[in-house]
Amino acid sequence: MSTFDWEDRSPFEPLAEHMRLVRACVDLVMPMFECVRDGNYEKLREVTDAVFKAEHEADKIKADIRKTIPKVFALPVFRGDLLAFVHVQDDMADSAEDLAVQLTIKQLAMPASLGEDVMAYVRQALAVCDKLYEAVTLLKDMEEADFSGPRGEQIMTLVSQAEHEEWVADKMQYRLAQKLFALEDELRATDIFLWSQVFQTIGALANQADKTAERLRRMLAR
Repeated sequence: MSTFDWEDRSPFEPLAEHMRLVRACVDLVMPMFECVRDGNYEKLREVTDAVFKAEHEADKIKADIRKTIPKVFALPVFRGDLLAFVHVQDDMADSAEDLAVQLTIKQLAMPASLGEDVMAYVRQALAVCDKLYEAVTLLKDMEEADFSGPRGEQIMTLVSQAEHEEWVADKMQYRLAQKLFALEDELRATDIFLWSQVFQTIGALANQADKTAERLRRMLAR
């Protein structure tokens, strides 16, 4: 039995509901990094616990969507495209959970010389997510007739903006990695390795948001 009553609703509403839960998870990424920057490891544990709970809720609705959508809705897009969209969207919550794990494996200190760059990089990755959130919000009440109309064009613009923001994030990741490895005489090798993994996961989050936006473009372009 479906957790949500989706009868007589837009077939895109479950995607928006799933995104709401994914966003609840991703919105905790910046607070996690603020805790690491400030050395507030007690608060970090509280935030990461909230991440784990939010990711679990997103997983539950993902499973519900997979069971429900093929049965309930007459879809204006291919079911395969819609389910692929849910999958890559859910990957964003998984990356937030991965960050929660990586940031709590040990009491990881943020190098003072990298602090501003790290926080700027996190903000940039989240900017990609923000463009996707806007696009999915517009998607919620769409009908097939809207695909080539003003709302469809607005979504396509947001998708293009997400792609640009992800490109910027890629460049920032490369520069930040260079600065990190320049500190090899000051930091433990284990810390350099862990921070490198963290930077890659932040990049994965931005990339997954971009991929989700691209899936949205493909659905609407059918």
